[in-house]
Amino acid sequence: GGVGDEELSDTVLATSRSRVPWLLVNLITAFLAASVIGLFDRTIEHIVALAVLMPIVAGMGGNAGSQTMTVTVRALATRDLDIYNAARIIRRELGVGFINGVVFAVLIGMVAGFWFRDPNLGGIIAAAMIINMFAAALAGILIPLVLDRFKIDPAVASAVFVTTVTDCVGFFAFLGLATWWFRVP
Repeated sequence: GGVGDEELSDTVLATSRSRVPWLLVNLITAFLAASVIGLFDRTIEHIVALAVLMPIVAGMGGNAGSQTMTVTVRALATRDLDIYNAARIIRRELGVGFINGVVFAVLIGMVAGFWFRDPNLGGIIAAAMIINMFAAALAGILIPLVLDRFKIDPAVASAVFVTTVTDCVGFFAFLGLATWWFRVP
């Protein structure tokens, strides 16, 4: 059982018990995201502003992925998304992810550049934003499709995996680009 097995009449204990397994999966995947950050500890030590901006990259990717995931799960439930139109819908969502990535890359790139008085930092977060928003769109549509294919309720299981992808890709792109650009040893 997962969250989808809950009834509104369930006791507090029964509801808690049904949610614990997915929260444990989330905890494990959070350690995966933390390990990505750990790969770049020297970069963060050299450029502390990265630590301030990391939640923006992860948060924007997570929300974009959640939007795509919600639309996908609903389309699967209403049978508006099937094998016959999946490729077209995937291309559409990737286009949306790229366009939104560019829009928010420009916005956050300018804000970060002015805030930290470093246009290089603005460019790095802008590039990471495009990468993560595109990855968010991809994860937001493919994860529910794959789960549905394996007869796992995507409404119950998708969020933890989409969040993991956007956190890991966002942190790796942002910190990796910063490490490369600023030539941190």
